[in-house]
Amino acid sequence: MDHKITIQPTPNPNAFKFVLNAVVKSKDSAVYKRGSAAGQNALAAAILKLPNVSEVYFANHFITVTQDGSADWDVLEQNVKAVITANIAAHDPDFSVVETVKPAFGPGGDLGRIEQILDANIRPALQRDGGDLQVVSLEGKVLTIHYEGACGCCPHAAMGTLYAIQNVLQDQYDPEIVVEMG
Repeated sequence: MDHKITIQPTPNPNAFKFVLNAVVKSKDSAVYKRGSAAGQNALAAAILKLPNVSEVYFANHFITVTQDGSADWDVLEQNVKAVITANIAAHDPDFSVVETVKPAFGPGGDLGRIEQILDANIRPALQRDGGDLQVVSLEGKVLTIHYEGACGCCPHAAMGTLYAIQNVLQDQYDPEIVVEMG
């Protein structure tokens, strides 16, 4: 099978989304900042070996690559495409991940309701932009989240996106909830 790779910019100027015609992560998502953390994911480790790459994020049919801001995107894009092309045939989209962030919460209770709202209203937009978020905790009226992928170091994430998430949750869950990054 010939693997097609489409490159899309994200709102984060230091992250690009590499969309494939093959599944790269069949369930959930995975984010790596170091090649040693990639475990059995040889594709992630290979991308992280490229100069200036600071993070890779795998979800569904795409890989978001974040750089440190000092690389020429034209050169880095070609290098990432070459690494993906060389490694995708041996890549297992069912790879498991050692959790570094508190796992998602089940369907019951307050956190379950918050996850449902995020799944319906927030995550699709973040995923279109090459990222996502994980709920870390809910303590009283304070929800702590962790951004992943392109959202992780995006200049919009700390203000505009965070306030948008808070507004949606205040409208659909609790008018007094506060959302912060953890």
